[in-house]
Amino acid sequence: MIHIGLSHFLFVSIVLFSLGIFGIVTRKNAVMVLMGIELILNSANINFIAFAKFGNFGYQGQIMALFVIILAAAEAAVALAIVLNIYKTFSTVNVDEIDTLKD
Repeated sequence: MIHIGLSHFLFVSIVLFSLGIFGIVTRKNAVMVLMGIELILNSANINFIAFAKFGNFGYQGQIMALFVIILAAAEAAVALAIVLNIYKTFSTVNVDEIDTLKD
């Protein structure tokens, strides 16, 4: 029988965090950058839940994960509104092509 411990959760979290950073650094599309940010927030959620379970912190980890989910939903709504406005103005969502600000 395989015992799943804290190190397994931390490994999955490190992989998600690394993929999120990789997505933010290498992608030019703003939507892909937002997906990288979501991966980073999900890795934080895994850490909160894992440390709450294995550290006997009660429900504090779950409550923090709930706040991170609420933050991610608000971030997605605001960021997608900004991306749509940028697309309407510049006809592109590539972050390296958007280099001027409107007065």
